[in-house]
Amino acid sequence: MEQPLVDAYVTGVAALSNPLSRQAYGLAVQEEWVSKDTVAEALQVARSVAGFHLDKLVEAGLLTTRFERVSGRTGPGAGRPAKLYGRSDLEVEVSLPPRRYDLAGSLLASAVARSTASGQPVNEAVAEVARDAGHALGKRARRSGGLLGALAAHGYEPREEDGGITLVNCPFHVLAEEHRGLVCGMNLEFLSGVLAGVGERRRRAVLDPVAGLCCVRIR
Repeated sequence: MEQPLVDAYVTGVAALSNPLSRQAYGLAVQEEWVSKDTVAEALQVARSVAGFHLDKLVEAGLLTTRFERVSGRTGPGAGRPAKLYGRSDLEVEVSLPPRRYDLAGSLLASAVARSTASGQPVNEAVAEVARDAGHALGKRARRSGGLLGALAAHGYEPREEDGGITLVNCPFHVLAEEHRGLVCGMNLEFLSGVLAGVGERRRRAVLDPVAGLCCVRIR
């Protein structure tokens, strides 16, 4: 997971540590769009206090704003548009150690869709989709961050040793525990694609299950 994204997630979670902020966020979600006056009345606090907590949620990326006349009137004399607060598109989920079940879900869903459309066996579709996704990631990493940066950004916690790379963390841990053959195979293809995309010719991804580590090692 990239550090800026980690920072955004942590900031988002921290912004909800205050009970009033949590209540203000809940109102914004429930009502879709709320004003400072609405929140102040619902929480029985001063308008300035409601605005403080709402604006903190905006700074954390959890809420977004828009301006709209709420009186229903238009034209001269209708008054200034009110500042309204609503839920943003930021999805906050913090996992320690880092997990990437969103990536696994995306790969598996794409593979099922490909298999359904073409009649290709699902396991082959999973391998192709994973390798293609890894290759695309590797090509992006070649331009910025490099191999280790790409692996770290996706939760692998890479550690260079003995000319290879040990992946200290498995981003798909629970899935791998339940469906080891499928998920570890997908992981192997994904990382092989990353190596190809980044232009790494000296190293290759191999299955090397060790308790407490990712099932794939880069040698």
